[in-house]
Amino acid sequence: MQPSGERVLFLTGRVATSDSTALPSDVLVERVCNAQVRQQVYATLHGDFSMPLGSTPNPVIDATADPGPQYGSPGNSSVTGIPRHELTNCELRASASGFRSSVVSLVDLDTFGGTVNVGAIVVERTAKIEGTTLSAVPYRAPSDARKAYEKGLEAEKNRKLAEARQHFEKAVEIYPKFAHAWYELGSVLQKQGVEDQARAAYTRATAIDTRFLPPYLSLASMAYEAQDWTEVVALTNHILELDPWNHRDFTGYMVDLDPLNYPEAYFYNAVANYELDRIDDAEKSALKAQHLDLRTNHPQLHLLMAEIFAKKKDYASAISELQTFLQLVPNTKQADQLQEQLTEWEKLKDSVSSNQKPDPQ
Repeated sequence: MQPSGERVLFLTGRVATSDSTALPSDVLVERVCNAQVRQQVYATLHGDFSMPLGSTPNPVIDATADPGPQYGSPGNSSVTGIPRHELTNCELRASASGFRSSVVSLVDLDTFGGTVNVGAIVVERTAKIEGTTLSAVPYRAPSDARKAYEKGLEAEKNRKLAEARQHFEKAVEIYPKFAHAWYELGSVLQKQGVEDQARAAYTRATAIDTRFLPPYLSLASMAYEAQDWTEVVALTNHILELDPWNHRDFTGYMVDLDPLNYPEAYFYNAVANYELDRIDDAEKSALKAQHLDLRTNHPQLHLLMAEIFAKKKDYASAISELQTFLQLVPNTKQADQLQEQLTEWEKLKDSVSSNQKPDPQ
């Protein structure tokens, strides 16, 4: 178990139907704390979801924690979210018309770095669809492999990690090309603290299906924690290349790609490029994160943008970004340090302005 004071940045996982039929397009994943809904995010059409923590998402208020400072000085790549102990009275559930959801308690959830994979949230139809049977679509796995996979999801949901691991290992033994099972096996192994084996399972999933993006994100998170910035860029670039918002045909319509959208991939990419001194690339990804509203959910992106602008000697923009962060997080523990940074940038801005004034005639 990690220290209770550790901060959690993202909760990731997936929503799956109990009968393997397709999910509706508007599945919401809700974080409920003390019987109150604190945060909501939409799952993708494939059921994957990522819930950023640490500030005030819209439209559901999340005021559980001060997100804290992130980029007070160059090279400081630490990320803060919600302290682990503040999730002890929280649970995750899915909300969709016509479905009843299981509940994933966060009370005993182990953390591994800033991103925590909670496994699967299983939803059950309240009314049976006529003629539906257990299907391997979209995984195209044999029925025995699929059954082992479903048992693994159920065991993982119930926090029976050893049992879940056995079922997922059986699934990939029966059907070695079962990318989703390799991914879930990696998730379980990571929760068990077997990071090398988890990384191998995630990598196996990526080798099988390069368009199945969750394992890429998990690998990027692990590389981020290890500060392997080159690896973070490589993994997140793959995700961003398959982001459908980056792929429009000449008519302006979306190309037929998986409708997967991972704002934290842009965040990881921005941080890694910043650390590698690729400032233009860092700015591009950070601005994309802003477009996806991640900056509202994660004030630390204002600090990253402030550092980017400062490196480009655009001190007016850097000051604006830092002031915005301080407005969003007025009680940050490094407020004094950041105020000193503001004063320094004000002097630099004035110096640049003076040097640009024409000489009097």
